Amino acid sequence: MAQSRQRSESRPASSRDQSVERGKGGELHQTAQGETPVLTTALGTPVSDDQNTLKIGERGPSLIEDFHFRDKIFHFDHERIPERVVHARGYGAHGYFETYESLAKYTRADIFQRAGEKTPVFVRFSTVAGNKGSFDLARDVRGFAVKLYTKEGNWDLVGNNIPVFFIQDAIKFPDLIHAAKQEPDSDFPQAQTAHDNFWDFISLMPESMHMIMWIMSDRAIPRSFRFMQGFGVHTFRFVNADDESTFVKFIWKPKLGMQSVVWNEAVKINGADPDFHRRDLWEAIQSGNFPEWELTVQLFDQDFADSFDFDVLDATKIIPEEILKPIPVGRLVLDRMPDNFFADTEQVAFMTQNVPPGIDFSNDPLLQGRNFSYLDTQLKRLGSPNFTHLPINAPKCPFAHFQQDGHMAMRNPVGRANYEPNSWGVGPREDPLRGFRSFADAEQGQKVRLRAESFADHYSQARLFFNSQTPPEQRHIAMALTFELSKVQTPAIRERMVSHLLNIDEALATTVADKLGIRKMPSPAAAAVPPRDDLEPSPALSIIENGPESFRGRKVGVLVSDGVDAALFEHVRSAIETEGAVMEVVAAKIGGASAADGTHIEAKHMIDGGPSVLFDAVVLMLSEPGAELLAKEAAAKDFVSDAFAHCKFIGFTAGAEPLLAKAGVDADADEGLIRLDSQEAAEEFVQACRKLRLWAREAAVKL
Repeated sequence: MAQSRQRSESRPASSRDQSVERGKGGELHQTAQGETPVLTTALGTPVSDDQNTLKIGERGPSLIEDFHFRDKIFHFDHERIPERVVHARGYGAHGYFETYESLAKYTRADIFQRAGEKTPVFVRFSTVAGNKGSFDLARDVRGFAVKLYTKEGNWDLVGNNIPVFFIQDAIKFPDLIHAAKQEPDSDFPQAQTAHDNFWDFISLMPESMHMIMWIMSDRAIPRSFRFMQGFGVHTFRFVNADDESTFVKFIWKPKLGMQSVVWNEAVKINGADPDFHRRDLWEAIQSGNFPEWELTVQLFDQDFADSFDFDVLDATKIIPEEILKPIPVGRLVLDRMPDNFFADTEQVAFMTQNVPPGIDFSNDPLLQGRNFSYLDTQLKRLGSPNFTHLPINAPKCPFAHFQQDGHMAMRNPVGRANYEPNSWGVGPREDPLRGFRSFADAEQGQKVRLRAESFADHYSQARLFFNSQTPPEQRHIAMALTFELSKVQTPAIRERMVSHLLNIDEALATTVADKLGIRKMPSPAAAAVPPRDDLEPSPALSIIENGPESFRGRKVGVLVSDGVDAALFEHVRSAIETEGAVMEVVAAKIGGASAADGTHIEAKHMIDGGPSVLFDAVVLMLSEPGAELLAKEAAAKDFVSDAFAHCKFIGFTAGAEPLLAKAGVDADADEGLIRLDSQEAAEEFVQACRKLRLWAREAAVKL
């Protein structure tokens, strides 16, 4: 009796005394209103006790015949699959791609044949260097991988938020990643490139210099997945129904515009919310503010490729938009989060080789290597060649083949024939007209291990990128290089990097050398091809020059206290929401605050858990007594001083001035501090926020 009573008391109340029936198909279903179904094993056996293993006596050894325990622990022991070597930390969402107009002139790809047609997609964003448990705001490349479930097979456009890469040939990829990952003896630093191994490798690889400018820029610390571009990186081909080829480069452009954070802000965001990017995407989609990008393409023929200053097969180069304007061809909308993160985001398998008829590859040696590597990777991660049977990877169009068996096969050929050709008239056959055909390009030459001479200019486009940035962005690149190289313990590596920077921009090199305490400037690194000075800057490469025209999609943190003017609070809320932005209330206590008229204001954050780094702009709606109380709180002072240092727009009521003063911020310091005393002032504040940052303040703050 004692044993029976102990079991009963240990079970959750919701699992007791349930009445269930077995349906005609053998399934279990609940019979009582509001009650949950009976717990079963993976094979459907009802479980009587999920709290205790089967033992001999209440203190005796456990029995191996306890199949429920074995079933449960077996699955738990194996519920983690190997994480990706690169792009381990990722987050994804479902959505659709809508084609604008037919591109039949250029490609027979079914997805581009009919205007207005919608194609299901799954998109995974990721960091490259960090492990699965790292933080979101690492300084890193972001993966931007799109799986389009077209009517003629899956198309995986596996790109990044940066249009170039570190290396020109895939044979160097293992070396690059080994160098970027944590050092193998110490196993740190993780999700960072600020260490000797990375910069040793980079300083010996001049071809990486263009990419270094990009990852030391603000592109490597985006504010949100929603505010970053995506690139196919490589040159691909469109092939039309007449087997005519057009070269193509793919660019995703966010409808909300680009935006990044500053490094000091990124460090603090990682401490406040290491899931910052994940949470941002989740909340945007859950609230119905669906992120959207426009797919644009740069199309060009062989004559353009032959006349262009750089080799279009070189993945360390771009074609500036001012030379070849991108053409909008469709839009991508993300409108649904996965029901289960593991089933979709973790198990999704992207492969550059997945292209439908009408899209083909170029001879880019990095792309050619990726086509081999990605398929090989999936077998290691997902444990079986049948990873295409998983719903997230399976095509949504009809498919037919003779592949069979293997681990975890969920479908197999049926009938007598499992081969082709056969005499029985059974099974699928190839279709020379509808099937995928590679572009019949003429190739000839010797078998060699050589790099094309046309790949040899490693500095000119790095210089182009740097010269295309605004002064604040150039300053951020110098600060990033200084920080990263300050963590390098070997002086020769630091000096070698400065020698490369001299080939990009002398002022940049001098600034970095001075900050690093390098007393004698090294000579410029030997350049296989002298860097060019005649390349025109490309304003399209600047984030600041291409900012949004509204504050839509951004987030405002409103710090409130007891005694605030309720009417003014509603004016601020209305102005923010009318703009299409989101307002979140921060208070001294999570319970919120009481307005002067007794109205209760609900808070989403308490001041210790809602720092200003989580927001794009802040408002201080405080009564004078409330401000004086908050002025005693370090977190409240940081809320203000960080917002000011990070060049954010700050709206404030007259009562908030004691907190501003305590935080060391002059209420009349610049036009980014805006007094709120009316509905008109609230609207003016939101209009000012459309600039996102007041970069003129940065030089005075000197973060």
